[in-house]
Amino acid sequence: MDSGRLAGLTAELKGQLQLLNRVADRLQQRVAAGLDTPGQLDSVAYQIHNAYCAAEDLLKLVAHAFENRIGAGGEWHRTLLLRLSQPLDGVRPAFISEETFTVMNVLRGFRHFVRHGYGAEIEVTQLQVNLQLAQRLPKLLAQDTQVFLRAFYPDE
Repeated sequence: MDSGRLAGLTAELKGQLQLLNRVADRLQQRVAAGLDTPGQLDSVAYQIHNAYCAAEDLLKLVAHAFENRIGAGGEWHRTLLLRLSQPLDGVRPAFISEETFTVMNVLRGFRHFVRHGYGAEIEVTQLQVNLQLAQRLPKLLAQDTQVFLRAFYPDE
């Protein structure tokens, strides 16, 4: 990748990480309001959904920069995680760690439930498990991004 495109990708990744942190802050505000009512549970679930989507958008930036396609159809979310967890020899290192892959894969299922589980009630225990994972996600992705960029900027 030429230096201009790499600089652009670096700026986009940093911007998306800032957006993910803003979503994480909003999630914490919703959690602070409590988990006592169905509305509060729904609000927290929606912010977990948003955190996953912001994280997925980060991965899409890398996929678009190096592979130009992320796929289509119902499996593209899963394929994106799998692809970005693996290096492409001679093209790019893996973008996400195994730990991040695991966290995002669980959250991917929760995002699907929130998005398509019409009429289903959010259970507090289910929410709390996914909340803990969503709270870890910004730090994991910041670390992964730093490791990834270090492969291109080894002296920084």
